[in-house]
Amino acid sequence: MPGVSLVGSGSACLSATLSNEALSHLVDTTDEWIVSRTGIRQRHLAAAEDSLGSLAAQAARQALAMAQVEAEAVQLILLATSTPDDLFGSACQVQAELGATRAVAFDLTAACSGFVFALVTAAQYIRAGAFDTVLVIGADVLSRWTDWGDRNTCVLFGDGAGAVVLQASDRDRLLGFELCSDGTLNSYLKLPYQATPEPLNADLAVQKGTFAPITMNGREVYKFAVSRVPEVIEKALFRADLTTQDIDWLLLHQANQRILDAVAERLQVSPERVLSNMADHGNTSAASIPLALDEAVRAGRIQPGDTIAAAGFGAGLTWGSAIFQWG
Repeated sequence: MPGVSLVGSGSACLSATLSNEALSHLVDTTDEWIVSRTGIRQRHLAAAEDSLGSLAAQAARQALAMAQVEAEAVQLILLATSTPDDLFGSACQVQAELGATRAVAFDLTAACSGFVFALVTAAQYIRAGAFDTVLVIGADVLSRWTDWGDRNTCVLFGDGAGAVVLQASDRDRLLGFELCSDGTLNSYLKLPYQATPEPLNADLAVQKGTFAPITMNGREVYKFAVSRVPEVIEKALFRADLTTQDIDWLLLHQANQRILDAVAERLQVSPERVLSNMADHGNTSAASIPLALDEAVRAGRIQPGDTIAAAGFGAGLTWGSAIFQWG
């Protein structure tokens, strides 16, 4: 059975930023209030001419270039997103923009856990021998669904895209994983569809509406994350026959710096081994893990052979962890 290697990473460059100070002119908040509660100082936002697909393709091109893989060699594209340009899915648009003519492409939706879920899904296709080159993209444009008058949510979210290339390998570098869901906790964090009846005749009415902005119970999400995330990482480490002492980096979904600190403390991982770019990017949902990964790889912090414990958590509620070696 073939193994899996992660051979390239990339991310989209969004030039537009919204600082905490600028945000304070839109909603009743301050830079001090936001930083003390979240660790976020600014967030990058998609421009009016940007699309989810264009950001995803930009990240994918960077990953393919690092991996020295041509788009025509890609056989599968998994796009983890909750904010597609087309409700039927955006992965095929990305496939066309890249010129990945041999690739089958589809979206995977698991909110902020999406990249971890997509990474594990991609690995199963490779291990089964179905594909040997897979592109996994995490991308979200949460500014589309943010209520910029709700200071409990608008201070958190930004836009972004990140990607990795996976290839079949003699040595399996996905060492262990654990994935979880609990729909009974859906009300803690959601982006619900809101509909009103539209009568077609005297006997029949259909639904017409749109999606409401993001709503979140921050206190419950925090309690959930600091409890379940260390647990799921420990389970993934157990499957990999490793402990926290064996990992080089802890790479969590960039939701809130307080959550990162609490999870690291519970796992007894020193702050120097925790990757965080939250101050600059905020919470970019499915993009946050590949964004932080790519930044650390390009900065030379992550080296080939380093062992990384990654974990995503968010709406659904979903959460999961993947233990892998880079390169």
